[in-house]
Amino acid sequence: MVSFFKLVIQTLKVFILFTGCTILFYYGIMYLNEEYQNYHRYDEPEGAAIKVSNAVKNEESSSWYERLILFYLNGE
Repeated sequence: MVSFFKLVIQTLKVFILFTGCTILFYYGIMYLNEEYQNYHRYDEPEGAAIKVSNAVKNEESSSWYERLILFYLNGE
């Protein structure tokens, strides 16, 4: 009978530890979500930022094959 109570107490300890770690993990994830939810990474840059990409304006000058080869060479 004593071993049964020890087993119940050990099981209860593991359950409490598991529940505590789960709650801690949950609130940690919720904190990170709130922290990065208002992070605007697509805002206009501040300061002396310049545009570094050059979009192709004349679509007729390059064929689809040349564009495909350029895509494979650049990996973009």
